[in-house]
Amino acid sequence: MHAGAADRRRVLLLTGALLPVLLAWNNLVVHRLPGRPGSYVVADVAAAGVLLAAARAAGLSWAELGLDRRRLAAGVRWGGACAAVVAAGYGTALAVPALRPLLADARVAGLGGGELAGQVLVRIPLGTVLWEEVAFRGVLLAALSRLLPRAGAVGVSAAVFGLWHVRPTLGALAANDLAGGPLSRAGAVLLACLGTAAAGVLFAELRLRSGSLAAPALLHLATNSLGLLAAAAAHR
Repeated sequence: MHAGAADRRRVLLLTGALLPVLLAWNNLVVHRLPGRPGSYVVADVAAAGVLLAAARAAGLSWAELGLDRRRLAAGVRWGGACAAVVAAGYGTALAVPALRPLLADARVAGLGGGELAGQVLVRIPLGTVLWEEVAFRGVLLAALSRLLPRAGAVGVSAAVFGLWHVRPTLGALAANDLAGGPLSRAGAVLLACLGTAAAGVLFAELRLRSGSLAAPALLHLATNSLGLLAAAAAHR
């Protein structure tokens, strides 16, 4: 078999296996793991390592995966600038009394200092940001970019990222006693998936324009970790 055809076949197989795994992982698998919440972080970090190994075996380069060390500085510049914008937004919302209730989240209200630190320093960076960025803006985007034009690769990766958030959205709605009826819940989940898909487009463009996975990772980390701290501050 011609080398180019063999490479394409390996990437097709990787993509075909990865899509259903990602669609199922966050919605059907990870919440069933024994020993949660600690096992959640371990499982996600291990899954990120497996995905990177599979991507390399399929012939994807470190540069395609956004892990070329020569692009790290550019990724930090892009991601750091975006993270600063996010921090300013949360700071503004906390400073304006009318906006502060928008940050409230019942899942955060009961967290002690140690639990909050664990979320910000361990669960979010490792269990969420590392895993999701490797999976979506690293391996999936790199594989799709071998098979589709840029817009198609970004669009598919963003759509899967949106669907990844179905179960987390349902959990957030239940915890905050929102959207009680089935139609209201369905509408809220649809809006949340569209919103996270739009975020997926932004993250993917950051990854491609900077050449580094560090750019979307820093924005993702700022959005989630600072958002959790802002929610805790809003409750207190």
